[in-house]
Amino acid sequence: MTRDHPASWALREANKAFKPVETKKPMTDYAKAQQSHQDNRERLKAERLAREAQQEHLPR
Repeated sequence: MTRDHPASWALREANKAFKPVETKKPMTDYAKAQQSHQDNRERLKAERLAREAQQEHLPR
């Protein structure tokens, strides 16, 4: 096992401290519309499933 030199240790620590931040690319209008559509679809599905579950528990 070898020991790191102080210079390499300091360089490694500096690289950790100044690591580039991962940024997300801005969403295109198309991607925003697709995400909105998907969110709305999931919301409506959850509402439909809740209504169906409620109707199953109602006495006939």
